[in-house]
Amino acid sequence: MTTLDSSKEIKKKDSELSQHHEDFRMFGLITFLIADGMTFAGFFAAYLTYKAVNPLPDGYIYELELPIPTINTILLLVSSATFHKAGKALLKNKNSDAQKWLIVTATLGIAFLICQLFEYFNLPFGLTDNLFASTFYALTGFHGLHVTLGTLMILIISWQTRSEGGRITNQNMFPLEAVELYWHFVDGIWVILFIILYLL
Repeated sequence: MTTLDSSKEIKKKDSELSQHHEDFRMFGLITFLIADGMTFAGFFAAYLTYKAVNPLPDGYIYELELPIPTINTILLLVSSATFHKAGKALLKNKNSDAQKWLIVTATLGIAFLICQLFEYFNLPFGLTDNLFASTFYALTGFHGLHVTLGTLMILIISWQTRSEGGRITNQNMFPLEAVELYWHFVDGIWVILFIILYLL
């Protein structure tokens, strides 16, 4: 084999390798979510610590109401189901149905944020009252930021899932799968948050 033939063979193998490389996008997303989960774990630890070692002044009783957080829990759990339905519809090549379910999911996310704002305006304590209050706002606000970002991403992929001209199809589902995993993560964090903040 000549040097020229050898060079062509090497280039051919390099081309084949570049066309069949492993897709690590989902691995990268999972790694990010694990790191994000560690941040939430730090917030949970801080909240429980400050709640235990930072007693309230005499006459102060902080009782968190359950109705709004319970409604928010239902909203997010239902939104996980509607997102799953969107993925199932896309697999069956029913883009219009998938888009409708995504819009429903985004609407539930917006409803969650509205309920959270309503709760903020009716809490018996403010952001700077004490460490317990500050940590409560930081934790719920950080989660609310995740819901906001997730809702925006859902609206974006709902547009990209449209039947005509949409980039997301049953042959290119990664964007939808990635946002769905992120949304399930946000929902799971809320369930833990709900138990620690409102039930313990």
